[in-house]
Amino acid sequence: MADAVGTENAPAQRTFFGHPVGLANLFGVELWERFSYYGMLTILGYYLYYSLTEGGLGLPKATATGVVGAYGGLVYLSTVLGGWVADRLLGMERTVLYGGVVVMFGHIALAVLPGLTGVGVGLILIALGSGALKANASSLLGTLYDDGDPRRDGGFTLFYLGINLGSFVGPLITGLLQTKVGFHYGFGAAAVGMALGLTQYVVFRRNLGSHGRTPPNPLSRSQFVRTASIAAAVVVVVVVAFVFGLITLANLSQVTTGILVVASIAYFAVMLRSPRVEPLERTRVRAFIPLFIANAVFWSLFQQIFTVLAVYSDERMNWSIFGWRAPSNWIGSIEPVWIILLSPAFAAMWTKLGRRAPTTPRKFAYGVIGMGVAFLLFLPMAGTTGRSVPALFVAAIMAVFAISELMLSPIGLSVTTQLAPNAFRAQMMALYFFSVGLGTSMSGVLSGYYHPDRELAYFGILGAVAVGVGVIVWTFAPRVSRLMEGVH
Repeated sequence: MADAVGTENAPAQRTFFGHPVGLANLFGVELWERFSYYGMLTILGYYLYYSLTEGGLGLPKATATGVVGAYGGLVYLSTVLGGWVADRLLGMERTVLYGGVVVMFGHIALAVLPGLTGVGVGLILIALGSGALKANASSLLGTLYDDGDPRRDGGFTLFYLGINLGSFVGPLITGLLQTKVGFHYGFGAAAVGMALGLTQYVVFRRNLGSHGRTPPNPLSRSQFVRTASIAAAVVVVVVVAFVFGLITLANLSQVTTGILVVASIAYFAVMLRSPRVEPLERTRVRAFIPLFIANAVFWSLFQQIFTVLAVYSDERMNWSIFGWRAPSNWIGSIEPVWIILLSPAFAAMWTKLGRRAPTTPRKFAYGVIGMGVAFLLFLPMAGTTGRSVPALFVAAIMAVFAISELMLSPIGLSVTTQLAPNAFRAQMMALYFFSVGLGTSMSGVLSGYYHPDRELAYFGILGAVAVGVGVIVWTFAPRVSRLMEGVH
């Protein structure tokens, strides 16, 4: 028996830059998923509001940016479904695989189907597939490390490097294809990227060993019937709401934000009241609440790269490079460059500092404050007109975006796996992504208030609010750390 166990777990003993070898497989599949996701997302807004003669659908600009924000929120909302499927039906490992397949078909639909039909079918499939993949890839990575393993934060930071490699390359390729041959070729490139990610994941699945292969809380037959009935009822309600105009493209970001707020409160209540959650785990869930709020504030500003700053890039930035104008969607590739450059340094720093590193709540505070400062840095150019903002100026601001993200986002992924109750491990990660989704849908809501003539107020107010929230989190960090009960 001992030999059998040793053989089964042997792959987990090999390492990838000093980390469990399974990190390499998850690094790769997340890289290609983010290649396809951000490659598509950075041209989606333009596709929605560009005129028909430019290859777009001619929607109002505010509606287009609102849809982009709402879509991002719906992606993260669907992580709860992905987490539930992993915990109750398939296990994390198979959910990652099947989620990637659904994502690929979503990009194919965007590339092949015309008009709003392609947008609707494609975005629904991508949202469902990305929700399944994202929640479970991060949770699966967490299972590769033992409790208290000092390599954990460094491993998640390397994982984040893979995310940003995909985020960097995706917009470059889709932007060139969109400007040279059309939007649908850009969407097609995203489909090819996801297919490559799935191929490498299947080939190297053995590197994950037995991690995440079985659901921790399997669903009984009677529970399955009840759950399926509830899901069908929800679909009917959504369809009816669209048919009767209660939900429209114009108010989709507001509706999505409201749903995420209600769903988040309900999810916290379920976990805090569940008999399957131990008292220590319940205390840790309470500690997660202020981190959840701080994370939502951070992403409500950060995700404006794909709403307000996409418009800003198209109308206010000077993208001229030796007489050639680069695609406007390349703004989506600037911040990942900084992440790629800085991630190894941050991974080494957290590993070297170990227990001497700032506590997780303090890291969150620094991330939110940095994000607010980044918005304030747009103020010097607020009084200018036309395409007068140099691309290098915005590239420098994106460095502040990146530093803030590295202070908060990979750390958030890591701490969520540590604070998660055993019975809700994948679903706790889904709840983390709820905070990202809430911020993303809020970026769509906030985009409705942006106008070039109001940039001073827009960037100034949002930046100041974020700095204020960060200071509050920093002040209460010791109290939050005590609630985390042994999690640094």
